[in-house]
Amino acid sequence: MIQWYPGHMAKTMREIEKNLKLVDLVIELVDARAPLASQNPLLQPLIEHKQKIILMMKADLAHEQATNKWLDYFEQQGHHAISVNADDKKQIAHVIRMIESESESIIDKRAAKGIERKTVRALIIGVPNVGKSTLINRLAQKRIAKIGDRPGITKIPQWIKVSNRFELLDTPGVLWPKFEDETIGKKLAIIGTIKYELVPEQDVVAYLLEELYFTYPDALEERYGLDNVDDMWEVFETIGKRRGALQSGGQVNFDKVAEHVLQDFRQGKLGRITLELPE
Repeated sequence: MIQWYPGHMAKTMREIEKNLKLVDLVIELVDARAPLASQNPLLQPLIEHKQKIILMMKADLAHEQATNKWLDYFEQQGHHAISVNADDKKQIAHVIRMIESESESIIDKRAAKGIERKTVRALIIGVPNVGKSTLINRLAQKRIAKIGDRPGITKIPQWIKVSNRFELLDTPGVLWPKFEDETIGKKLAIIGTIKYELVPEQDVVAYLLEELYFTYPDALEERYGLDNVDDMWEVFETIGKRRGALQSGGQVNFDKVAEHVLQDFRQGKLGRITLELPE
């Protein structure tokens, strides 16, 4: 079991619960490479009565067929869901159209009750480093939210006006107190959601390599020349020599090997990979 819950995340959970009263729509971001692992279970009961759109971020790094299965899964759960590459302008335009379509239905429902407010407020939620800040900057077409490749960049909630029709409330990424299933913690470490201090990087990479051997063996063969993962010591040695992860004396530095493998995964150099499928 992995325990993790900094004070600012507990505060964020309270803020989200309070701000839900102010919004009409929830936009939940998940990582397309691990959609279920990156969905905060504590938030689900809070937002179940709100209209919700699920955005599967970093879809350009995930396996396309797996992403389609997840989109079907979320639709079957009764949620609108789309896959998103935040650097693709057409996909960002699609996101805006979907939000505006949801906004229209909300405004129509209001009008039927005699409420004339035309602006829809949406709350953006997601785990750390899922791509919220990048998405908001794309939607607003200017740099509003800070962007970084490490979790915990956004610290305070802020309202962002996207158009005359809707505005967004950005919130810091938030996790839950403990991961009962250790594989969830490892998946979150692989995609860069939790800091490496929580789970030893070598353990995370060993788990990733074993998973890839069973699901994407060609990726290991092409990138590292591996045809098995029976002996993890030898696996690290092979990758280290191939990638030049050496220390003085020519010995392989296992920490550097772990960094290289995680970097290769996160940058898509192992190909488009999804770590889990819907049951």
